[in-house]
Amino acid sequence: MDLCLSPEQAAVRQLAADFVDREVLPHAAAWDRREAVDPAVVGKLGEVGFLGLTIDPGHGGSGGDHLSYCLVLEELGRGDSAVRGIVSVSLGLVAKSIAAHGTPQQRQQWLPRLCSGDALGCFALTEPDSGSDAAALTTRAVRDGGDWLLTGRKTFITNGTTADVALLFARTGGPGPRGVTAFLVPTDSPGLDRREIHGKLGLRGQATGELVLDAVRVPDTARLGDEGGGFRLALATLAKGRMSVAAGCVGIAQGCLDAAVGYANQRTQFGKPIAGHQLVQRLLANIAVDTAAARMLVWRVADLIDRGEPFATEASMAKLFASEAAVRAANDAVQVFGGYGYIDEYPVGKYLRDARVATLYEGTSQIQQLLIGRALTGVNAF
Repeated sequence: MDLCLSPEQAAVRQLAADFVDREVLPHAAAWDRREAVDPAVVGKLGEVGFLGLTIDPGHGGSGGDHLSYCLVLEELGRGDSAVRGIVSVSLGLVAKSIAAHGTPQQRQQWLPRLCSGDALGCFALTEPDSGSDAAALTTRAVRDGGDWLLTGRKTFITNGTTADVALLFARTGGPGPRGVTAFLVPTDSPGLDRREIHGKLGLRGQATGELVLDAVRVPDTARLGDEGGGFRLALATLAKGRMSVAAGCVGIAQGCLDAAVGYANQRTQFGKPIAGHQLVQRLLANIAVDTAAARMLVWRVADLIDRGEPFATEASMAKLFASEAAVRAANDAVQVFGGYGYIDEYPVGKYLRDARVATLYEGTSQIQQLLIGRALTGVNAF
C-alpha cells in the first residue's frame, strides 16, 4: 500500500499512527465507559495540524491533500471513532464549508480558531422528523430587519454540546430544497439550548447533542452562501463527508484485523494457536480483503477530489462499501475472540458498536444505493 504514497503522505500517515498509539488508544476504553472523550484531545489534534488539513495556511490551516486527510482519519478510526468524528465534522463538514463558501470576514472569524482546536464546529442538518429526507426540514429563519430569527430543533448532532459554532440549515422560503439557507450560528447565542444525548450503542465518547432554537437572532452576515442555496451546499459538503466516514471505517476494519491476528496467534485451543485452524484463517482473510478493498475505494475518491474531477458517486460507493465492510470486519473479529470479544477488556466489541452507526449517518446504506443507482440509470428513485 505504501508504494502508492509520496514521502510526504507516508510521513503524515506515520505521524497519525504515532499520535493514535500515544494519545488515543490507551484511553479509548475509558472514554467509552464514561461516555466522554477527554476535551484536551481537541487541543492536541490542533497542535499536530490534524484539524487544519487541506485548509490554506493563510487561513490558519496546515494544507495538504485529501489523501493525507484520509490517511489521518483512517488512523483516528483505528484508535477511536469518537475522536475521528470530532475531526470529520469540525474540519470536514464545517471548516471546509467555510473555506469554500464563506466570505473573507467569515473565514477570518472562524477558520484560524477551528484549525487550531481553539473552537469546534458542528453540522446541524438532521431534525427529529427529517433525517434521510433532509429537504423536509422545518427549522425556520425569518427576517427581522437586517437579522434573522431562527426557531426549530436539530438532533443527533455530532459535537453538538461542545461546538462553538453550528453550521445550521433553516427554511427561509417555501417547501423543498430551494427554500433552505445555511447559517453560521454561535452556540452561545441567546435562545439556543443544547442537550446531550446519552445511552448510544456506540460512539459513546462522542458528544452527540440536540439543539433547540427559540428565536435565535443572527445577523445576515452569518448567512453562509446564497439565500436558498443551503441545500445545495449541504449536499456538496456531505459528498466529501462520506469520504471521511469511509476512511474512518477503513481504520475500524484495520484495527479489527490487527487485533484478531494478534489474538489468533496467541490464543491456544485443541493444542495449537487458533490461527492454525482453517475457519479462523477464513475469518481473518475476509477481514483483510474487505479492508484492502475499502481502502482503495477511499483513496480513489481522494484522488478525484485532488484532481478536481467529479467524485460524488465514487464517494457514495466508498461510504457504502466501507461502512458495511467495517461491520463485517468487527463481527468476524468478535467471532475470532469468542467470548472474550464480548467484553470491553478487548477492543473488538467497541469496534462493532462504533461501526454500526456508520451505515446510518451522512446517508444510510440504502440512500447510497439509490444515489449510485441514479448515477447509473439516470432515473431518480427517491
